[in-house]
This record gives sequence, structure tokens and C-alpha cells, in this order.
Amino acid sequence: MTYITRAAAAAGALLTAAGLLTAGPAQAASHDVPPGNWLYLTVTKGDAGSSDTRGTLLLCDPPQGHARASEACAELAAAGGAIDRIPAKQVFCPMIYAPVTAHARGRWNGRSVDFQDTYTSACVMRARTGSVFALDG
Repeated sequence: MTYITRAAAAAGALLTAAGLLTAGPAQAASHDVPPGNWLYLTVTKGDAGSSDTRGTLLLCDPPQGHARASEACAELAAAGGAIDRIPAKQVFCPMIYAPVTAHARGRWNGRSVDFQDTYTSACVMRARTGSVFALDG
């Protein structure tokens, strides 16, 4: 009898654990999301398979996150949070192919932002996105 009771208890514990695992992840509480305008920014150097990625969280209420957060937040505010609407700067960029992929994900004025683009070089990326992806100052 003892063996059957232990086996039944073990089976019950396994079923309970399996039920918890299949229930899915818990929903994030609303306090887990930063308030105001924010973007999680990454810049990946090299081809798509590269692991050379830098990232930071840009908060704009007040501006913080990287060395040029104030400028980045001002540029984003002027463009309504749309990175692709930031006016391109007229700069000379050497024609050296060194691809970088910029990715931004977050919230701006209550709506989701998910931006990604690959540029031929970091110089071209900075000319097209202003201070937003200036993660290293």
C-alpha cells in the first residue's frame, strides 16, 4: 500500500508541475513598463549573423540612457517618434562598406514603436537617424 500511495502522490505532483508549465508565462504587470516615451535601442555591427551588438534603454521623461539622450529625445519629439522622419544630415561619409543594423523597440506617445534598418556604415546611420543610435557618445 505504501508503494501505491507514494506512486500516486508522485504522479499527482508531476501532473501539477506539468499544468504549471503549460499555463504559459504570467502577464507583466503595468508597472514593469517604463512610463512616458522610451525606446530600447540596439546597434549590431557586421552581417546579420554578427554577435557584435550594443544596446541601451532611452528614456525621455526626463532624457537619460546614453550620452546624447537629450538630443535624441528632442529629435524624436520633432519627428513624432518616427525615426524614419528625422531629417537626414548633409554629411560626407566615406564609401567603406561596414554594415550596421539599428533596431528600436518601445513606446512613443502611447503607441508601439518597432523600427529596424540596415545601413552601409555607422556614418550613414548617424546621418539618417541623428542622435538616436549614438550609443557611444
